[in-house]
Amino acid sequence: MTEDARTTLPLVFEQPRGRKKPPRHLADLSAEERAEVATALGQPAYRVKQVAHHYFARLERDPANMTDLPTATRDAIAAELLPTLLDEVRTQQADRGTTRKTLWRLFDGALVESVLMRYSERATVCVSSQAGCGMACPFCATGQGGLQRNMSTGEIVDQVVDAAAAMANGQVAGGPGRLSNVVFMGMGEPLANYRSVVNAVRRMTSPAPDGLGMSARNITVSTVGLAPRMRQLADEGVPVTLALSLHAPDDELRDELVPINTRFSVEDAVSAARYFFDVTGRRVSIEYAMMRDVNDQAWRADLLADVLIEHGGRGWVHVNLIPLNEVPGSRFTRSRDDDTDEFVRRLEAKGISTTIRDTRGDEIDAACGQLAATDA
Repeated sequence: MTEDARTTLPLVFEQPRGRKKPPRHLADLSAEERAEVATALGQPAYRVKQVAHHYFARLERDPANMTDLPTATRDAIAAELLPTLLDEVRTQQADRGTTRKTLWRLFDGALVESVLMRYSERATVCVSSQAGCGMACPFCATGQGGLQRNMSTGEIVDQVVDAAAAMANGQVAGGPGRLSNVVFMGMGEPLANYRSVVNAVRRMTSPAPDGLGMSARNITVSTVGLAPRMRQLADEGVPVTLALSLHAPDDELRDELVPINTRFSVEDAVSAARYFFDVTGRRVSIEYAMMRDVNDQAWRADLLADVLIEHGGRGWVHVNLIPLNEVPGSRFTRSRDDDTDEFVRRLEAKGISTTIRDTRGDEIDAACGQLAATDA
């Protein structure tokens, strides 16, 4: 099937039908829609702008602290614009308090996770974009539970606002600071919830009071390789970083590890990634979870390098090797250090920029979906 033919087909694994929608939230609304809400409430437009300033600029989600709003109408405005989207179930800490993993319960009881990680030079939040995941990758904890539903723009953005507030309020070891980076590498396949994810990125990058004013270059959107959506994202005009979760350079193995590969092959996915680079100028990250005696053979490193080089040289891409977050009971285990080192050596010998991801939170069910699975 050609790429053009593929793009005309509806993508699988999208929103299940019959699910109730999350409450409408300020972050779901465009500027025009916010003005319409103000009119419906009988309030001047600047009232909604005040709420937006509290939420996006002051990272305030409690209406009781929005004292510039009239007391008589504060609750009504808050109910319409700031319904509670995330209820904290529990938060675990690791790495001397610099890693915080939070389990959230959504309005319909679905469970999702986000992880806030503070490094010396940045603070990154890993957010979920779906409750569950329909990609069914056998080594992934989230994939084993299937897809419950897509998350709304507001539910995605609220994870970021919570993390930004935690940094600003000094709730993370190291004192008050600023959230700098967002990665869509939590639960779900971001590009299967395309509209909400792109709208969330726009809220994050719009200047206050319309958004959080973050740099698009500090936002990473991952995908298992939904090629048409990768190309669509390239054309959106938001210079995010794209991360392609490849995990195997050959279709035979990738069909097993990433089942969507039977629809969008290694060639399809890598070609779409190259298109993203050509359009945006943003170097693509190739994510590769290292699994012992499964995909970590030296010859596969050589093949991976060859596949990337065949798509237009070396400078367009960076390989990020990920020590596997092991799931209890899974047959997939983390690669030996020697095999990972040899994998790096083989890639670098062919001129492919390569790093090994710094692991965080091993002692707090670090793999996405593990915490939710224990509370389901």
